[in-house]
Amino acid sequence: MTSAVSRHDRRVSPVFLMLVVVCGLAGWVVWEDATAGTGFAVFVFVVAGWVVSLCLHEYAHARTALHSGDVSIAAKGYLTLNPLRYAHPLLSIGLPVLFVVLGGIGLPGGAVFIERHRIRGRWRHSLVAAAGPATNVLFAVVVSAPFWLGLLDDAPLAFRGALAFLALLQVSAALLNLLPVPGLDGYAVIEPWLSPGARQQVAPFAPFGLLLVIGLLWIPEVGGAFFDAVDALLRTLDVPESATRYGYDVFRFWRDVPPAETGWYPTQEI
Repeated sequence: MTSAVSRHDRRVSPVFLMLVVVCGLAGWVVWEDATAGTGFAVFVFVVAGWVVSLCLHEYAHARTALHSGDVSIAAKGYLTLNPLRYAHPLLSIGLPVLFVVLGGIGLPGGAVFIERHRIRGRWRHSLVAAAGPATNVLFAVVVSAPFWLGLLDDAPLAFRGALAFLALLQVSAALLNLLPVPGLDGYAVIEPWLSPGARQQVAPFAPFGLLLVIGLLWIPEVGGAFFDAVDALLRTLDVPESATRYGYDVFRFWRDVPPAETGWYPTQEI
């Protein structure tokens, strides 16, 4: 099935490689630089890392769909990891980045158009949908690994905070994506198992599912419960809440208030 995919269709995009390089360089600057410019480096490191994770999320959908029968995936450029290939760049990449900046929320982004009639079997449809959130979970485990492996004892606070905040984004994205709300991956996982009548009734609401979730998150009680769940999962990964708060504070480099004066900078060790 994958033999029909040309080398050009599988070639990793220079845009994605540039994002990886920018993320790595920014991370190095955060580690080495303890000056006032660290905040901007943290911002670049987190945003670049977040966009890389969005690309991997959509690549996982596409690659799983390819192996499940949709050979049209390759010709659409989804296997190149180019973020410009995933639906509308502004809505798919720009909007999630904006929500990271404004609210520290890992908003689901990107989209691959899968020709579902090519995929046979409910399990395969569910697997294609679940592949994206699974990538966010794996990404969260990877970026949190230095915490639970004890590798950050001598790391700069800004670097620890940046990694912790990036882990928070991955966990929040995974949770949001797995909600059984039309338009999100969680609903796409269970949709093949619903009756045709139920799917037909729900279909008109799919374009508004994400907007509904965003609106609910702005309700203090709902947003608070959601981030409590995110924090609980981060604790299982040994990522301190103090580190994520500090990372988000340094990430917002345009604010004049130093992190130590915000009330978020912990008295205990980060």
